[in-house]
Amino acid sequence: MKLTKLLWGSLLLLIVCLPLAACGEGSTGDAKNLTFWSAANPPQQAFWTEMAKAYMAQHSDIKISVKAIPETPTSEASIQAALAGGTAPTASENIFTGFGGQLQSSQAIAPLDQMPGWNDVIKARHMDKTIASWKFSDGHTYILPMYTNAMLFGWRMDILRQIGYNEPPRTYSQVIDMGQKLKQKFPDKFVWARDALVKDTWYERWFDFFSIYDAASNGQNFISGGKITANEQAAVSSLSFLRDLSQKKLLLTQTQTDAFETGLSVMDIIGPWRFATWQQKYPNLKLNDTYVLTPPPVPDAMANSQAIKTFADAKGLAIYKQASSEQQNAIWEFVKWVLSDPQHDLQWLQTTSLPSARDDLSTNATFKPFFDKNPELVKYAENIPNAVPPIAASKYTDIQVSLGDQAVIPVVKGDATPQQAWNSWKTAVQPMLNQ
Repeated sequence: MKLTKLLWGSLLLLIVCLPLAACGEGSTGDAKNLTFWSAANPPQQAFWTEMAKAYMAQHSDIKISVKAIPETPTSEASIQAALAGGTAPTASENIFTGFGGQLQSSQAIAPLDQMPGWNDVIKARHMDKTIASWKFSDGHTYILPMYTNAMLFGWRMDILRQIGYNEPPRTYSQVIDMGQKLKQKFPDKFVWARDALVKDTWYERWFDFFSIYDAASNGQNFISGGKITANEQAAVSSLSFLRDLSQKKLLLTQTQTDAFETGLSVMDIIGPWRFATWQQKYPNLKLNDTYVLTPPPVPDAMANSQAIKTFADAKGLAIYKQASSEQQNAIWEFVKWVLSDPQHDLQWLQTTSLPSARDDLSTNATFKPFFDKNPELVKYAENIPNAVPPIAASKYTDIQVSLGDQAVIPVVKGDATPQQAWNSWKTAVQPMLNQ
């Protein structure tokens, strides 16, 4: 009887273990066969394909297969599905810190700062300042940034000159004063036209509240280790700026097409992706003539501050723990090879037009020819060390939807004071962080 039970127990254990072994084999595979998922953006896929070919030409024992991340329904959902199915790539790019927070909390990605030669990569790529804001609350870095789009404010100087300005305003009160002068001469124009300020779409907060908050707080962490660690004074001040724009009728929240480009508004948050459209549709917009680019405006007390922080639309690469340790080390060697040569970053720039996440992007002579041809991107390169990536919290979508519902929208609509709105957001979000 005991023998029968033992045999059945062994058979049951074998039945349970076989699928697990199969899954393990599928996720680890041959240590020399690696899979890298690039963003579905064709230029980025082309870059990584070329890098893999060049690397394999020097390392004949390594095979790197580059594939685009499926985007149905989203790239994040596709990565999660691959992880759940045991078919995750060895590494992928296109990871921002919010999604990285989800992956880290489920222990799906490896701490890159523990990989051999980490400090050598940071030194070779001149990333000491940039990488600092990518550290997670546990002290480790799980995502190595590939590019950083520092959000800058555009100002229609051709219009501002008509009301007596030779340079854009720098502080909140200066923006409001400028807006009142604007209204006196051009009653139908606005300082800012942004319909997203009355919508709770989670990612829109990157391109309004967070850009302003990061400047006002000197980049202080918003969420850290399951706690709200935001600078309250900076947060309330940022909301107060939005309230003042709205109350004084300087803010247009009705949907408009190309309000900044057509001169309906004189201020807007500008990402570098806008310029390709401008070249085709608005050739009259000329840098340092029709418009200029600056960091975000700041509270009056910061009028003389230098190196103003701003939000970073930024993504990087991660290595997945589903891969065997041999595969993780092998793909890391490839990553080190790519990122330790500035010529590769130049190729990245030329192929994608995305600013490489380097502190020296605006000063390294390697990149000067590129920026000579693309002067509108110089300010973005200069501000990379000042750019703060998204919050690294696993519930980033809920947190930012609440930021719209509880704080930004009520303030803009005049339904709550900035302090009331901030308190409401904290009350709503803290329970999410405790779950």
